[in-house]
Amino acid sequence: MGPVRLEYIADNDTRGDETNAIYRSLHFPFAKIRATAIAVTLGVLAGAATPALADNPLGLIDPTTISVGTMGDAKPYAFTTADGNFTGFDIELFLNVAGRLGFKKEQVVFTGQEFSALMPSVANGRFDVAAAAIGTTAKRKETVDFSDGYLAGFLSVLTSEAGITDAAGLKGKRLGVVQGTLQEIYAEKNFAGTDLVKFPDNNSAVSALNNGTVDAHFLDFEAAKDYSARYPALKIAVNIPSFDAPAGFVIRKGNDALRNALDKGLKEAMQDGTWKKLHEKWFPGTPMPAAYLPKQ
Repeated sequence: MGPVRLEYIADNDTRGDETNAIYRSLHFPFAKIRATAIAVTLGVLAGAATPALADNPLGLIDPTTISVGTMGDAKPYAFTTADGNFTGFDIELFLNVAGRLGFKKEQVVFTGQEFSALMPSVANGRFDVAAAAIGTTAKRKETVDFSDGYLAGFLSVLTSEAGITDAAGLKGKRLGVVQGTLQEIYAEKNFAGTDLVKFPDNNSAVSALNNGTVDAHFLDFEAAKDYSARYPALKIAVNIPSFDAPAGFVIRKGNDALRNALDKGLKEAMQDGTWKKLHEKWFPGTPMPAAYLPKQ
C-alpha cells in the first residue's frame, strides 16, 4: 500500500454527499492510523527527552562537570600556583558555590585564557562559566548572562613616574590596559589625550611598564597592590571607585537554570559568612560592601 495522505475536505466541497462519504470511508481510517502513529512517535520522543533533561538540569556542556574559563595571572582573583593549579578569591568562591550545587572539587575544571576570550568562549559554548572578577555591564549582557554580583572595588593607575598623581597627569602618556576589561572601557571614555596601549594580560603590561614601553598601567586595585609590592619602583598613583559594575560569574545567554543555581549558592555563601572569610583571606584590610555580608 502506498503512502496515506491526510487531506482536508472543506465545508463547501463541490463533491456530492455520496462521493464524500466514500472518500471519507476510504481515507479517514488510514488518516486516524497515521495520526495515531505520529502521536505515539512524538510520545516516544518526548519520553526520551525527559530523562536527558533530568540528567542535565543545569544545561552544562557535560552534566558531570562544570567547565570554567578563567585567568592565570589575575592575582588575587584568579591565578596559577607553582604547581600549575588555579587559586584565588574567584576560584575558591566558585568552588564553594559549585559544592552547594553538588559538584566536588575534581568536577570543576578550570582553563586559563586571555581576558578578551573569556566571554566569547562562554557565549560559543566552550565553557559553562567564566570567573575572573568580570564586571557586569549592559554591553556585555547583550551576549552573555551574569550571576548576581559578588565583588566591587577600585580601578587603579600603576606607575613609576612621580609626575602622574591624578587622571589629568595621564594626558600625553602611554597607558597600558588589558584588552576587553572595564579599565579599557573606562579609559577610552574618560582619558582623553592618553595613548592607550592594549595587552593580553597584566603580566605583559607590567613588564612593558618596567622596561619603559608604557608610562603607566590601568588595572584593578587589588592586582595593582600586588604588583607594587613585587616591584618597589612602582606605585599606585590614582584610585577610581568602581561600584556600578560588580564582578559576576559569566553564563551562556539564556541558561537561567545555571544562573539561578549560582545566585542561590552565592546568597548562601554570603549569608553563612563564607564570602566574608574568603574576602578577609585574599583582600586583608580592604573594606567589604555591606551587601555581601550576612544579614542579621
